[in-house]
Amino acid sequence: MNRAERCAFLDRHVEEVYAELTGDGTRHLRLAELAEAAATRHPGLVPTAAQLAADRDLPQAAKVGHEIDLGIFFNRVLGSPTAGAHLMDAMLRPTERALAMLPEFERTGTADLGSVRAELRGAVVHLTLCRDDCLNAEDPRQVDDMETAVDLVLLHPGAEVGVVRGGVMTHPRYRGRRVFSAGINLKTLHAGGITLVDFLLRRELGYIHKLLRGIVTDDPARWHSRTVEKPWVAAVDGFAIGGGAQLLLVFDHVLAAADAYVSLPAAQEGIIPGAANLRLGRAAGARFSRRLVLQGHKIWATEPDARYLIDEVTDPAALDDAVDRAAEALRGPTIVANRRMLIAAEEPADALRRYLAEFALQQVLRMYDDDVLDKVRRFTERGS
Repeated sequence: MNRAERCAFLDRHVEEVYAELTGDGTRHLRLAELAEAAATRHPGLVPTAAQLAADRDLPQAAKVGHEIDLGIFFNRVLGSPTAGAHLMDAMLRPTERALAMLPEFERTGTADLGSVRAELRGAVVHLTLCRDDCLNAEDPRQVDDMETAVDLVLLHPGAEVGVVRGGVMTHPRYRGRRVFSAGINLKTLHAGGITLVDFLLRRELGYIHKLLRGIVTDDPARWHSRTVEKPWVAAVDGFAIGGGAQLLLVFDHVLAAADAYVSLPAAQEGIIPGAANLRLGRAAGARFSRRLVLQGHKIWATEPDARYLIDEVTDPAALDDAVDRAAEALRGPTIVANRRMLIAAEEPADALRRYLAEFALQQVLRMYDDDVLDKVRRFTERGS
């Protein structure tokens, strides 16, 4: 089956294929599980586990490109109002890892996930990004840890607010300083470790979507809402580049040190900045969005344009106290109810579903384009 044939088949049959794979919607399969089930039940429709494994350890430039066929599959699944909504619902459910860690987190109030540390202080959980060797540049490991950490905040009955902040770095250029995020780990991309399912789509449909909409629960006591949602604060030290800047668009309150900056160098990297293209226009308008995404403008926290991304700027030495005040201001049930209605008006789930359907295909095509591979190769050579 060639790619044109796959597209034509899925255009006609995607909803019945999805219903078959999920037992008419009774099974909530995550992205990787759905892809594996499709490969088993419909040979040739998506890559097999063996094909993906053969590509897994190769540099990005040496891969065959089986993931493009996954991009076609998820483009059609997410493009279906029925199948896409069900998949988004499945991805909003707590991970097994989080459910296994929850009792200990409730008992101690702390959890060390590797690249993220969680600490409950009163009614606020502080998530510290601690990939100190790479300036919190994201890869599949950090996406997995962040989704688990976000789940723990949302599941903990005593937690009312979540805070995300970068930890202290050991990287030579920033040793001893906090950094929020350097965005996607380009070295991992060059090495072939940034994948469509485990990173690009899981990141958007997993922890970032959970920051926005919470987790889905089947608890009958929650008859009034199937989701558990909580407000979130971001504190930016140093910089929020690329994926770090994308994150700011889903937080309820963003603070930044006066010497911090934000940038979204997607065009320079040759890729699409997640769902930022959907959210930036709402937050800042079309002209600002184009300057930030297409031209890669760097926005310092003290510049007037920073108001589109940052709510509060403070002296670096005062950021700790500002975070505490912001978290305290977001406590209470009326906050949760009002943020739910704001999000419903600002970004209906169906709008995100349609956007991510196109993103699944366009982003994976960019990942295999020669210009992206060349840019990433030059970046990694420069940094080695």
